[in-house]
Amino acid sequence: MKEFALIFRLKDIADFQPSPEQMQERMNWLGSIAAQNKLVDKGNTLLPATGSAKTVKPDNVVTDGPYTEIKEFISGYIVVRAESIDEAVAMAKGNPIFKIGGNIEVREVLNRG
Repeated sequence: MKEFALIFRLKDIADFQPSPEQMQERMNWLGSIAAQNKLVDKGNTLLPATGSAKTVKPDNVVTDGPYTEIKEFISGYIVVRAESIDEAVAMAKGNPIFKIGGNIEVREVLNRG
């Protein structure tokens, strides 16, 4: 299996302050990934500058590339284990960030030996 970073982006800093209900929804999503033993907790990873990357946007829109709009900011990331980038994208599609206009970039992680 490969490892992929799911990088969370928001357009407005105000969206970074979730309500208790939104926080619970995020925790449920994260818990479902952990229950499948696909959540990776590692500190020695690098995101390559080039290579395979996709961004998942609201309404199940998937685009190629790790391209950030200037108005967006990264609110966090997790690393997951998946067979392919398509499986990692499928995991990302279940995140509630899309309800507040955010998006998720999915990138393969290179591990330093």
